[in-house]
Amino acid sequence: MIPAAKGADAASLGALEGLVAAVVVLAPLERPLSYLVPANLAAQARPGMRVRVPLGRRQALGVVLQVAPGAARELRPMLAVLDAEPLLNPDLLAFLQRCAAYYHHPLGEVLRTALPAGLAGLEAGVGILAERYYRATPGDAMPRGARQRELLTWLRARGEVPLSGITAAFPAPYALLKRLAEQGLLSVREGEKRRDPFFAQPVAEDVRPDPTPDQQRALAALLGQVAARHFSPFLLHGVTGSGKTEVYLRAIAAVLEAGRQALVLVPEIALTPQLVGRFRARFQHSPHGVAVLHSGLSDGERYDAWRAIARGEAQIVIGARSAVFAPLPDPGIIVVDEEHEGSYKQGEGLRYHARDLALLRGQMAGALVVLGSATPSLTSFYRTRSAGMGYLPLAARVLDRPLPEVRLVDLSGRRLDGALAPELRDALGENLARREQSVLLLNRRGFAPYLLCRECGATFRCPNCEITLTYYQANRRLRCHYCDFAQRPPEQCPGCGGRQIEPEGTGTERLEEELATAFPAARIARMDRDTTSRKGAHQHLVGAMEQGEIDILVGTQMVAKGHDFPGVTLVGVIGADAGLNFPDFRAAERTFALLTQVAGRAGRGAQPGRVFIQTYAPTHHAVACAARHDYLAFYEEELAFRRELGYPPFGHLVNLVLSGAQPLRVEQGAAAVAEELRRAESAVEILGPAPCPLFRLRGKTRVQILLKAAARAPLHQLLGLVQTVRRKLPRTLNLAVDVDPLDML
Repeated sequence: MIPAAKGADAASLGALEGLVAAVVVLAPLERPLSYLVPANLAAQARPGMRVRVPLGRRQALGVVLQVAPGAARELRPMLAVLDAEPLLNPDLLAFLQRCAAYYHHPLGEVLRTALPAGLAGLEAGVGILAERYYRATPGDAMPRGARQRELLTWLRARGEVPLSGITAAFPAPYALLKRLAEQGLLSVREGEKRRDPFFAQPVAEDVRPDPTPDQQRALAALLGQVAARHFSPFLLHGVTGSGKTEVYLRAIAAVLEAGRQALVLVPEIALTPQLVGRFRARFQHSPHGVAVLHSGLSDGERYDAWRAIARGEAQIVIGARSAVFAPLPDPGIIVVDEEHEGSYKQGEGLRYHARDLALLRGQMAGALVVLGSATPSLTSFYRTRSAGMGYLPLAARVLDRPLPEVRLVDLSGRRLDGALAPELRDALGENLARREQSVLLLNRRGFAPYLLCRECGATFRCPNCEITLTYYQANRRLRCHYCDFAQRPPEQCPGCGGRQIEPEGTGTERLEEELATAFPAARIARMDRDTTSRKGAHQHLVGAMEQGEIDILVGTQMVAKGHDFPGVTLVGVIGADAGLNFPDFRAAERTFALLTQVAGRAGRGAQPGRVFIQTYAPTHHAVACAARHDYLAFYEEELAFRRELGYPPFGHLVNLVLSGAQPLRVEQGAAAVAEELRRAESAVEILGPAPCPLFRLRGKTRVQILLKAAARAPLHQLLGLVQTVRRKLPRTLNLAVDVDPLDML
């Protein structure tokens, strides 16, 4: 029985019988609420529509789950229907309900996560813009003027085109359009303008290479499933530069021809421009529109894209993890590119994994799901060995280009003058002399990880988080990368009064400075979160690399992900071992993937590539296997470790994190939760409570309880008890449930 909205008064009581709507309010409520559908809204209120409803003394936004005749006594009436058409189709609503159940998260919060900002609140938000649309009228008549004929021919080849699309190709076309319309050669209508950041950009010529034998075998397996309309998951395991994107494009073309839609997920919004460019080039002469969804777009751009997808105007959706919620009516293929990437996991609120939800959505839609990677997650690769997922290998690069030669630079017992070993510095000089491009990976932002008082050994820590502050020399600031706290570095140590305060370690900003000193004539650029925070900044850097305007690109792991720079022949890795020291059983897997991926940026063009990895642990299996491009050897060794300890894929985890401003109350609350869970007879191992590795974060003390089981069912059964336990906790404590956690920080 769905509960009624509370707070009804005599004036708002409905009749004994009437239409009753189950409404999911976009708030952390446990269940939908029932509202009376007034007679004047009965024709409009349908499942998937947004509505405005009373909630206590305020008004709230909700989504209609179902409408049916029922007892309307004491129900408050809904106030307004906000959409002309449902924004969430029945299949998407069912998918979101499954998502809420699996992650044990309120359905209203799941809906808030799925909807773009312009649609997830009652505030005015973004509006609809108007634009003129032009279409050539039927017939072969041509005007006299050469420019008029050119424009009319262009329009006839494209059908209906908005004014913004015409002005992108023809400067100041207004007089030409007016004259053609007066001659009856164009029809004009007012329509909605779609805000699209990629629309006005020129479309490159499509390059359609002949498939390699490996690509042909992969495509044969995929295309054989297009007409079947049943869930078909595949792992496309291709070495870097093996042409995975071409396989995606051809498989998607077949799905579109079958009348269904395509969803393509990428791990970082930074990768979107290059991928969108390839898709627009391939499908520029087809009727299939491309929409982009990610958090880097403006509210208006996301609002327009969402509505275009819901209306069926875009058959291809490309985006980061939140695009898994795109309102496609009939997805026939879902691609998860670089499926191993941890950025597919949401770290706050609804802690979903977009790859896992892509598999769930594909299962519910009867669709192809293609997970692509050069370094598949151990869980995905294990599925291909055990059962349930097809395996499509691409073992060689296109055109039989060789994988780069990798050299491990052992730093044990050596003291470097700066961050670069002499071997890597010499290689950079040789590359510059040959006018070839280089990429350097250092997975640390800022100038230095911390400032150190030489006299007493003190460092400067964030007052809100249990970490040291990163030093930025360009603006002389100390900054926390978790809560964004910032301060000026002191002239003298607050502890001892000493004045010998110096930066320790190297970040990307310091490495950039070191390179500028060593190679003053080189064109050096930096790609990290600090230099790409402005809209379009990352795209500008990518374009400069593609045009050969940068000699050395320095960056964090951002430079390792999916970029295709044919001019790069040298890759250097500084601090390759840093990730191995994280308190996480996946540390080796992440390190292996990062080293393999960044090495794969070298030698993708006509010239062979070289890679230098500076390391203090050259014999560690993650480093040694990455140097040999040997995924299978790494997989077997890492799998043995996981099997022994019962970690995924041989077990399943849930991490419960309690947080609050008062440390003692957090510890007491965590102890009480753990004790109550242990009272339940269950096949779940309960570890903790224990302080999180980041014990204090954004002013909150954090304690975790790890639940571990060989099967999922006991875990989810115990999580039902967690919801009961949560109600007993003081309101000052927050309990976050992280199903299938990727890290324990």
